[in-house]
Amino acid sequence: MTGAEIIVQVLADEGVDTIFGYSGGAILPTYDAVFVYNEKAKRENRPQMPLIVPANEQGAGFMAAGYARSTGKVGVCLVTSGPGATNTVTPVRDCMADSVPIIVICGQVPTSAIGSDAFQEAPVASIMGSVAKHVFLVTDPTKLEATVRTAFEIARTGRPGPVVIDVPKDIQNWRGTFQGSGSLPIPGYRHRMHRLARNVLTEEQLALFFEMLGQSKRPLIYAGGGVIHSGASQALREFAIEYQIPVVTTLMGVGSFDTTHPLSMRMLGMHGAAFANYSVEDCDLLIALGARFDDRVAGNPAKFAPNAKHIAHIDIDISEINKVKAVSWYHAGLLPEALRALLAYGRRVGFRSDWNEWLEHCAELKRQHAMNYDRNSSLIQPYYVIEEINKLTRGEAIITTGVGQHQMWSAQYFDFKHPRLWLTSGSMGTMGFGLPAAIGAQIANPDKLVIDVDGDASIRMNFGELETVTTYNLPIKVMVLNNCGDGMVKQWQKLFFKGRLAASDKSLHTKDFVKAAQADGFEFAVRLDRKEDVPRVVKEFIEFKGPAFLEVVIDPDAGVYPMVGPGQAYDEMITGDFIASRHKTQIKPPDESQMF
Repeated sequence: MTGAEIIVQVLADEGVDTIFGYSGGAILPTYDAVFVYNEKAKRENRPQMPLIVPANEQGAGFMAAGYARSTGKVGVCLVTSGPGATNTVTPVRDCMADSVPIIVICGQVPTSAIGSDAFQEAPVASIMGSVAKHVFLVTDPTKLEATVRTAFEIARTGRPGPVVIDVPKDIQNWRGTFQGSGSLPIPGYRHRMHRLARNVLTEEQLALFFEMLGQSKRPLIYAGGGVIHSGASQALREFAIEYQIPVVTTLMGVGSFDTTHPLSMRMLGMHGAAFANYSVEDCDLLIALGARFDDRVAGNPAKFAPNAKHIAHIDIDISEINKVKAVSWYHAGLLPEALRALLAYGRRVGFRSDWNEWLEHCAELKRQHAMNYDRNSSLIQPYYVIEEINKLTRGEAIITTGVGQHQMWSAQYFDFKHPRLWLTSGSMGTMGFGLPAAIGAQIANPDKLVIDVDGDASIRMNFGELETVTTYNLPIKVMVLNNCGDGMVKQWQKLFFKGRLAASDKSLHTKDFVKAAQADGFEFAVRLDRKEDVPRVVKEFIEFKGPAFLEVVIDPDAGVYPMVGPGQAYDEMITGDFIASRHKTQIKPPDESQMF
């Protein structure tokens, strides 16, 4: 086989059923190998490996990420050298930040030309080395097959992440024997993975955990994205329901626990529900699962969970333990196995506890501090639109978002009954994520309803992917909540910069979203600007057979509340005019050392 054919065959062996990418000179041999593979598969009536072409390589990276986030499988992105590779830097970093497994295979100039500033050359290994889980530059063609196979192993094991393979053109054209097995020697990494797998909870650890749980009057589970990535959602649900422990989730943990379940306290953090944050304030035992106490959750670590006598922490990454918040009990290992061990031990010793008073308290928090907004406004409120969509989707749709106010409104007002329905850029906060991620998710889940809830500023970042939706006739629903500018930035400017809207108010721009969507082939392209039309238009939008685009002109002053300012504690949370607060708060601007 040629090196290019070897790459494609390993992809097939690894179960890859879709590739996302944009071609170019340095990757042409591999694109040709994909074409030949698919032609042969067609003749032999075998599954093909379709190649989805975006408008931009960044789109390809986010499509691979949407595919991976919605399935748990490794997404694959295939791009050319130079700008093709550098355009994927943002999705690679995004996947690293949110622990998402993708493989980026990029062409490179021939090995003899590396370092000569050849046409479309970029130092991919140097650039990607700081943002990916691992980077391979293949210079020995006999190691190509093992390298590709090892890349998949690294991407999907441990804490998942992106792996980049830089393949010079002469390596793709080389001919050699396909071995069909084998991987690179990576003894240090495999030793850590084996140690994690062997690191099971001991009887003493189990006994100590249940001793803490038995002493607790107000236990609370704090679930992060690691619950979803590790496949521990079912184990979490069994554990929480068995012992009747309420659950709060991070932005990345949304969907790990059914938001419609009585034990769900929904999302905590900077824009978490007030009742979720108050439950964190009130708990006396916090059980952190696959979460990392990041700054969006624990803006002021010293004041986070101030009444917790004990904090327990389970995570696959030992570096996360005691990194931000000191804990009383921890386990660095596989989360599903750890939860099953805890459940089995509790059943074995007949553990029982009565937390009815705490459960009633949490239920009362949800009643007293429920999400709310100005329901009498004559302007279209974004929360109202999402509530109307939620009535139709009932927690079963895949929702992707860009980044900004619309992202937080979606997290707050949509229901998610299962994991991998909520796809958003968390740690990196990458605008432009929503549309290409929806494409990847729809390709991976052809029978599911996929909705991209986007902002007028965020969708502009990858607006060219609208044409990708119609090119492949994907029945994605794209909704733009248009408030004429960078809504979240404007909210911060109003709160902390005396209303000076520096470069964030785009109301003078002349973009006609509906005409643009029509030009890209959307047969359903509608502008919604009357409140009385919301239920009807939303229903038509969701039920339309095929790609649909909806622009909603919303109240430009609608804000995201609650809001905990950067570096501040939950007792300083701003709840706005329509959500009850139990603290008198004063808006304080962040100081020089605090983040956005």
